[in-house]
Amino acid sequence: MLTDTHCHLAFHKFNDDRAAAIQRARDAGLIRILVPGLDHKSSADAVKLAESNPMIYAAVGFHPTDIDKLNDDTFDEIRQLAAHPKVSAIGEIGLDYYWIKEEGKREIQRKGLTRQLELAESIHKPVIIHLREENDAVQDTCTDDLIKILDGWIAGLKSRKDTLAERPGVLHSFSGSFETAMRAIQLGFYIGATGPVTYKNAEQRRQVIAALPLERLLIETDAPFLAPHPHRGKRNEPAFVAHIADKIAEIKSSTPQEIAAITTANAARLFSWGEFV
Repeated sequence: MLTDTHCHLAFHKFNDDRAAAIQRARDAGLIRILVPGLDHKSSADAVKLAESNPMIYAAVGFHPTDIDKLNDDTFDEIRQLAAHPKVSAIGEIGLDYYWIKEEGKREIQRKGLTRQLELAESIHKPVIIHLREENDAVQDTCTDDLIKILDGWIAGLKSRKDTLAERPGVLHSFSGSFETAMRAIQLGFYIGATGPVTYKNAEQRRQVIAALPLERLLIETDAPFLAPHPHRGKRNEPAFVAHIADKIAEIKSSTPQEIAAITTANAARLFSWGEFV
């Protein structure tokens, strides 16, 4: 039983074969797919898709590179979508210093992230966090800024005795350092592993995954991006999450079945899903 905890299945790249891609996912053993939004419109698309299929769930929010679309009206749209029973998280939100270089715009990202964390707290749903450093560094100011914000948020949750502090969210498609991963885990977060963990030149990622506790790992495709080996360079799709499970099994000296079971249980715990669809 596999779960893809991050797949942009509502994107136009699936318009020609979305139903077939969902069927291939089922055939590969998937029982759930979580589809995040990037802004108010894609979030609405994610919710609509989740309504159409019992194995699909949605997350809603503003991606840091789309944060300029956040205003009172669009935020209200997200707030209304977030109350939907098939919305499992607020996301994809976070910080991105790779595409955004200007400090003023980075500050807008930080404020937008804080506002969306407050929304997550108000509806008691976890968050899906995007983190990308300038020049794709393993750790730099983006990581420092993100951890500072998350640290303050979690401290506030704990001071208010909010049980969301026990399952606050996931650092999606993690590419940072072991130290950053462990700091996030100490704050209660899960770590998401994507296709690059299968790439020949990604030994650093594999070393991080090898050192992390299995009970804090999620597997995700980030489709249509980041297709794993042997599909690298092609359009990614949720069925390919099986390749990520295979690689993590190799890294952890485990079996694909055990990795599938553990990561699916982790996802169910984080997103408050039942054991089966």
